[in-house]
Amino acid sequence: MSSRVSQAAAKSPDPYELERLAEELVARELAGSTYTPRTTASTELPIYVPLSHDNPHLTAEVFNVEEFLLSRSHTSLQDLRSELRDYLTSLKEELVLLINDDYEAFISLSTDLRGEGSRLEKLKLPLDDLRKRISESRAGLQATQDSIQETLDARTKLREEKALLHLLLKISESVTRLESLLLISQVTTSSLESHNSNYQFHLPASAGQPIDAKSQGNRAKHLSRVTAEYTQLLYHIEKAKEENCAFVDEIRWRIDRIQSTLTSDLDHIFSAILTSLTDIKTGKVLDLERAKLYVDLTECLRIYDSLHLWRVAEEIMRRDVMQAFIKKTIFPDALAVSLSPVLPHTPLPAALFTRTESRGSALFPRTPYTPFTAFATKQNPFEASHVSGPVHLLDESNDALARLYNQILRFIERDFGRIMEITERVSLKAGSTKSQSGISLGNYDLGDAQQVSADGFEIMTNVVWAEIGRAIMDELGTVVFAPGNPNEFRKHHSTTQAFIRSLEFLAPSTHSVQNMRSHPIFTAFQRRWQLDVYFQLRWKEVIPKLEETLSSRILDPEAPNFTPGQLSSICFQWMSLANCSQGRNVFVTAQAANVFTAIASCWSAEVYIPDLAHRFWKFTLQLLSRYREWLESSLPPAGGSPVKPAANITNEKTSAIVNSPRPSTPGLTPEVTTESTAADEILLRQFATALVDIRAMTSQALQLWREEISMMLPDMSIEDDTTEEVLEVALKTQLEQLSALSTSLCSQATAILSRRCCDALLPVRSIPSQFRAMSNKRLPSEPSYFAPTILRPVRIFFGIGTGGGPGERLKEELLRDVSTDVVESVCQRYIQYLTAMKKTEESLRRLKKGKKSTLSLFGSATAGKDDGKDEERIRAQMVLDVEAFKTEGEALGVDMQSMNSFIVLDQMVRAELVDGDL
Repeated sequence: MSSRVSQAAAKSPDPYELERLAEELVARELAGSTYTPRTTASTELPIYVPLSHDNPHLTAEVFNVEEFLLSRSHTSLQDLRSELRDYLTSLKEELVLLINDDYEAFISLSTDLRGEGSRLEKLKLPLDDLRKRISESRAGLQATQDSIQETLDARTKLREEKALLHLLLKISESVTRLESLLLISQVTTSSLESHNSNYQFHLPASAGQPIDAKSQGNRAKHLSRVTAEYTQLLYHIEKAKEENCAFVDEIRWRIDRIQSTLTSDLDHIFSAILTSLTDIKTGKVLDLERAKLYVDLTECLRIYDSLHLWRVAEEIMRRDVMQAFIKKTIFPDALAVSLSPVLPHTPLPAALFTRTESRGSALFPRTPYTPFTAFATKQNPFEASHVSGPVHLLDESNDALARLYNQILRFIERDFGRIMEITERVSLKAGSTKSQSGISLGNYDLGDAQQVSADGFEIMTNVVWAEIGRAIMDELGTVVFAPGNPNEFRKHHSTTQAFIRSLEFLAPSTHSVQNMRSHPIFTAFQRRWQLDVYFQLRWKEVIPKLEETLSSRILDPEAPNFTPGQLSSICFQWMSLANCSQGRNVFVTAQAANVFTAIASCWSAEVYIPDLAHRFWKFTLQLLSRYREWLESSLPPAGGSPVKPAANITNEKTSAIVNSPRPSTPGLTPEVTTESTAADEILLRQFATALVDIRAMTSQALQLWREEISMMLPDMSIEDDTTEEVLEVALKTQLEQLSALSTSLCSQATAILSRRCCDALLPVRSIPSQFRAMSNKRLPSEPSYFAPTILRPVRIFFGIGTGGGPGERLKEELLRDVSTDVVESVCQRYIQYLTAMKKTEESLRRLKKGKKSTLSLFGSATAGKDDGKDEERIRAQMVLDVEAFKTEGEALGVDMQSMNSFIVLDQMVRAELVDGDL
């Protein structure tokens, strides 16, 4: 066996395995530090550590024999026993040394403590007497402290009773003073039941008669003093109620009478001031007198605010000022009659009568049109003075509702603008908007039932809007909110929303606007708009006509159902503005034009309502999806059409070319018939029409999104700015699904054009036979007749050099790509023809060489010379044809120099037709 191994090693080319050793050495060098040797045995010797007090096994709480023996495994048992005995001897020596060192101190410990017991007994005797005297002193001090505390408690109680008596005296004096200030007669009867009858409100002697300005001013200041005293009285009563004083219950009827008298006088003087400021019939008030009236009005409003009687003041303004105007302004026939103008209190400059109106341009507006939009100015409108500029009015031309709203706006600005400004200033100064609740007295609330709901004056909400909104819903609801006529409904909705924005612009603060929008009447007013019914009516206007158009499955611009007049004025004007430079329609088919008309109409000024933005957006996406479905059903299926894929063009007819006995004559072959040509023309026209409409729909929809829809959609997310991005992604996704059809259509059109251009190469096969049959043996100087016609289908399709073609509008986008694909297919087919021709010529050359006839009419030398000249003429003709084909391709924008198939084709035509060795 060993001899066989040695013989095998001797016969091997590497008997010492040097290659394997070299590979291992390289592997070790590459591994570097990560290489570990195969030997695992450690070369280090164990270190001898003698036993000591620091040994962890000896100092452990529980001595483990096994662990100790394993730690000394390198020592034999005899050596370990000797080592342990030596360690025991050292321990004993250390113990003896320790005892000898501390023995003297241990022995002297007992002698040092001798006599200490008697000494401790002597110290214990005086401690009992000292403890007794300390206890007696503590008892005396505690008695003194208790006596002082009782005296202090008695004084505190007397002080509290004295303070309570002073408080009751203040209350009594305050009540008496208030009764004297309010001229309330004293009642001598002490029975409380006799005072629970209806109180007679205190009125001045001239009650029911107009009060002059001087008396009004004095009376307002007088009531302000009474209010201050009354507020102090209420504070004192709250303090007295905490002590459960019966005196407060006894005089409660007097306090109620003071409250009734005060509120009655305040209501009377406040109503008189409002009448003087707002009543035009009393005559014009001078500026000085008006300023004094506003001072008195401010004083009254401060009194109401200090008493937390905001709703009472609002009720007086609503009853005396607002209701009278609403009754004579808003009634069932208010839109059919002419309204009397609202006259200003004082003559104003002519510039203040200019109204803010939207002046239409000659072109149709494409943004949502409203008579007025309360836009935000650079200056905060709530910080500006209400008398600094005119009220923002609506465009009331041919709009009775706008005239009514302007009448209301003028009245609010004239009679309530300054009042709302004063109330806002009073509320901010007093901080009443942040107060907790009104001052209460027992079971009595100083405000009305609505007082608990909100604090502070809310004139715009509770006075102005409450009356206006209720009157519009009750008196004009059947006209304003009627959805029967969509155009009138949208006009009323836009006008009313503009009126609300103008009304909000008159509000004194943003807080007032928020309260107005949260008012129940405002919520009910907004719910009266039947927006769902309006959307359904608009949907019925669009869908039936659109479905009637989409019922036709013809993709032909020359179809009889296509009439440019079907485009609505909205879509036509929008597209004319967007494409004025082109001067032609954007869409080819009526179906695409009507779909975009429906989309554009959703966002037009006559249809769009901001509250229905989500519905119109969904409807827009549905229309795009419906158009895509119509295209898919109208286009011929890819599998059933006679169009062949471009990849199969280079492989078809190969067998016919190789097996053909001789080339055919120029003309129509069985594969190229008139019927197939007409079918191709129809398919190309359909594909081009669909491509034009798809690209037009995509571009127009994106342009409509950028210019209008993105700006018209309301802000749905304030904290997150991704809402608009999500909507844009949804639109682009729908358009991408539509554009996905264009890729398939473009490839099918390219396949048809490639096949038709390849059919024009059929005469190439007859070039050798033509030159051999020619009597004139001169070299050709011009390309063949078929060379300029190879790419003619592409030129005709894109309308190059002709009156127009189906894909003329696609020339800028698709001409170069389609021409490149077509030229690639033609070059491959050309190469196949040349390859087949070369094989045929080689077969003929072999056949001629095989014949050995020496006697013939023509000598063999002359025949060989003629064959060489024929090949030279054929090659020259092919070179001219390829050069002409190159020129045609470059004219279509194809880079012929960088096309590999053309380079191969050019090399083939310039090479010899037959190999020289044959």
